[in-house]
Amino acid sequence: MRLLQFTCVFVPVALAAFLSNPLASAVGTWQAITAPCPNYSGGGLMLLSDGTVLCKSSAGAADGYGNIWNRLIPNIAGSYVGGSWSAIAPMNDTRLYFSSQLLRDGRLYVAGAEYGTGKATGEVYDPLTNLWTPTASPGANISDANSEILADGRILQARVATTLKSNVIFNPITNTYATGASCIGIHNESVWVKLRDGSILMVDRNSTASERYRQTTGTWVADSTVPVELYTPFGSETGGAVLLPDGRAFFAGSIGKTAIYTPGVAGANGTWIAGADIPSSQAAPDAPMAMMANGKVLCAFSLVPTTNDHFPSPTSFYEYDPVANAFTQIGAPAGGTSSNDPVFIFTFIDLPDGKILCAKQGSRSFWIYTPDGVPVVGAAPIISSVIRGSTGVFTLTGQQLNGISEGASYGDDWQMNTNYPVVRLERTGGVYYARTFDWSSTGVQTGALVTTTRMTVPSNVPFGSYNLRVTANGIASLPWTFWNPNPSCLADVNLDGRVDGADLAIVLGSWGTSGNFGGADINGDGTIDGFDLGSLLASWGVCPTGP
Repeated sequence: MRLLQFTCVFVPVALAAFLSNPLASAVGTWQAITAPCPNYSGGGLMLLSDGTVLCKSSAGAADGYGNIWNRLIPNIAGSYVGGSWSAIAPMNDTRLYFSSQLLRDGRLYVAGAEYGTGKATGEVYDPLTNLWTPTASPGANISDANSEILADGRILQARVATTLKSNVIFNPITNTYATGASCIGIHNESVWVKLRDGSILMVDRNSTASERYRQTTGTWVADSTVPVELYTPFGSETGGAVLLPDGRAFFAGSIGKTAIYTPGVAGANGTWIAGADIPSSQAAPDAPMAMMANGKVLCAFSLVPTTNDHFPSPTSFYEYDPVANAFTQIGAPAGGTSSNDPVFIFTFIDLPDGKILCAKQGSRSFWIYTPDGVPVVGAAPIISSVIRGSTGVFTLTGQQLNGISEGASYGDDWQMNTNYPVVRLERTGGVYYARTFDWSSTGVQTGALVTTTRMTVPSNVPFGSYNLRVTANGIASLPWTFWNPNPSCLADVNLDGRVDGADLAIVLGSWGTSGNFGGADINGDGTIDGFDLGSLLASWGVCPTGP
């Protein structure tokens, strides 16, 4: 449970003082989003599969917990810093501290609340219709609880009720909940992290016992003992956890300790070691962290909780280097060395451009952190084909489309995972995003596994040639030549409003090749051949509509 009253004031420390701090060695940079959000932040952040970000606000109802989301849209250059805000339909219930997952079909699932009218309800937002649909009842309070998307697209949902160990499984196709396996220990206030093998790891509340949910059996099994305490006795809070690029998991505790888990071989129990202590007597009571594209972890920490203050101020920001097992302090988003606020009011989310978005409850300002260096070597998605279907839906096939981790983490609520493919279309004068859905994998670090996603191109994207990149957790693939055709006249290869000899010359010049090649692949099957020639000749003449 968190304090609901807080003061949103940043300490006005000069940049010179920050640069003279021996602990500070800023390897990345903060930048404020130019346009203030229309409403004060209410904490939660969700990246939709079309590249826009939904930001939960505290507005929209008299109780102050909020049912309004603001949508951040990158500008034509692809910049979120220069992006604009729009509104979506309000939720049916108010919610503060809740579960959240992006479903495989691109809809947003939210459930429960520690505060608000939605403690025992769930609902699903469809960005295509701008409608929220209530779910069936989960049968109990979900409160500020964990959730995780499973391989088949269902949601494993913790319930904060009775023994504080029970779980249900939400089926987004049937809009129903079914009983799931209970945890061995208490899951309330814990953090869940998905491992490379698809199992879900957690440390039991107020304990050093760990356990894993095995998707293959649908059961929780006991794992190894953690060598350090991660929970504070004051509020039983802990921090976030992320999967590291090498397959280990990093957990930050609320009494200044961290722990690192190495999975066992062939699904066997893993091993734990103590990680680096959090610097300067700081800790992570409900604190955000985010895996960055460069393999380091962006973290926020406050002072260690006490019996009189479970969420003390100020908050400081760090990068954790898993190779060196060391923290480096960075500046606060609004300047200075720290922010005079408790850490639980901050949240992070990974953006498709490799940067991290930061929100602060009670503020209309949002910030973006740009890490230094280069993305993790060998972690970029790999595109093997992009095929257009008869209905204008494309299927993208490749490897490593789910990223090196789930992205950001925040202890026990508002899961802000981004381990799904996001498609960006780039050309001179514009950056656009396609909308992905029906991902074949919800895993992490999928390696050589061939996976797919379907995608649609918005109608406002100009026709023509693009460099297509697929990103996962902000790590982008190499460019793939992509042709966005005029759907009213697919055989108009050069987009001049006619199907004629100029189009025929392009098709014949690309004969026998694979790929899009300037639109010559008229039927979208990945090869320029007789089928394309036949389509062109059948469409000869003036297009029904212009390009």
